[in-house]
Amino acid sequence: MRPNVPFVRFIVLILALTIFSPRSNSQSITTGDGKWEIGLGFGPMFFLGDLGGSAGYGRPFIKDLDLPLTQISKNLYATYYPSEFLGFRVAANQGFLKGDDAQAPNKGGEEVDRLQRNLSFKTSILEGYLAAEIYPTIFFEKFDGLKGKLRPYGIVGIGVFKFNPKAQLDGQWVALHPLRLEGQGMAEYPNSKPYKLVQKEIPMGFGFKYYLKENMYVGLEILHRKLFTDYIDDVSAPYYVNPSVFDTYLSPTDAAKAKRLYYRGTYPGAVSRPQDIQTYQRGDPTQNDAFFSTILRFGWRLGDAETRGQRRQLRCPVFY
Repeated sequence: MRPNVPFVRFIVLILALTIFSPRSNSQSITTGDGKWEIGLGFGPMFFLGDLGGSAGYGRPFIKDLDLPLTQISKNLYATYYPSEFLGFRVAANQGFLKGDDAQAPNKGGEEVDRLQRNLSFKTSILEGYLAAEIYPTIFFEKFDGLKGKLRPYGIVGIGVFKFNPKAQLDGQWVALHPLRLEGQGMAEYPNSKPYKLVQKEIPMGFGFKYYLKENMYVGLEILHRKLFTDYIDDVSAPYYVNPSVFDTYLSPTDAAKAKRLYYRGTYPGAVSRPQDIQTYQRGDPTQNDAFFSTILRFGWRLGDAETRGQRRQLRCPVFY
C-alpha cells in the first residue's frame, strides 16, 4: 500500500506540537509525564458487504445493516500518552461477522433479487492495530486531574485482521476459501484473483471517555474499518462460474461441495434451465467490504494517581 503523504505530514505535525508545547502545572496538559492506560471493551460488530441488507438497492454503510445478525466483539487496549492531547494505542479485538440474503425484507423491490440469490456466510475476525488518539478539547479544560472529566476524541490507525468465510452445508460450516467458488486462480476466469485470509485495514472513528476516578474511566467508541478486500463474505464477482471447472481444479470431495455452494439461489426457472444460472449476478466488485463496531470501554490509568489528585487540588483559580 502506498503511504498517504498528507496523513504522514499530519502525524509529524502533531508530534512536533506535542514535543515542543510549553509545560504547565496549572493545566491538565502534562507533556512531561508519560502515562499508560489499559482497558477492555465489548459491543456489537456489524458487517457491511454484498449479502443481506434492507429494502431496495443495496446501499453503503448503515442503511444495509442486518441487526438480527449482530455479533458481539471483545477488545483489549493499551495506550501510551506522551501528552494528554495525544495517545498511541495498541489493540487486539476478536469477534464475528455474518451476512444472509434471507434477512432482507420482502417488500417487492430490488431486494427480491437478493432474496432469490440466497447466499449467506459467517466468519470469525481476529484483529490487531496501532492507532493515534487525538483529544481536541484538552486545551479548554478548566482544572487539573482526571476525575469528573468528559473527553471526546478521534482515532485513526493501521492494522491487520484475519478472517475465514464459511457457509452451511448439511448442517456443518464449510470453509469457502479453498473451494474457489468464483474461479479464483482458474485460467477460465483470469480476472478472478485468489485472496488472502490476512488483510490490511485502516481503523478510524470517534468516541468519548468519562473519568469516574483519577485512574478509571468508562467510554463509548464507534470504530469503522476501511478494508482493501471484497471477500469477507466470499462474494465479489458479478457472475456465476461454470460448475464444470471445479472438477478440473479441485479434489473430488471439494468439487462436490463447490457445486452445491457456488449457487444457492431460488430464481424461478433455474432448476429447469440451469444454463441460465451464469446469467444471474452474484456480487458487486465495485465496492470493498467493511465492518464497524460500537464499543463500550472500561479503562484504568496507570501511574501516580496521588500526584494527579494533588495537582487537581492546587488548580489555578484563574479558570473559575
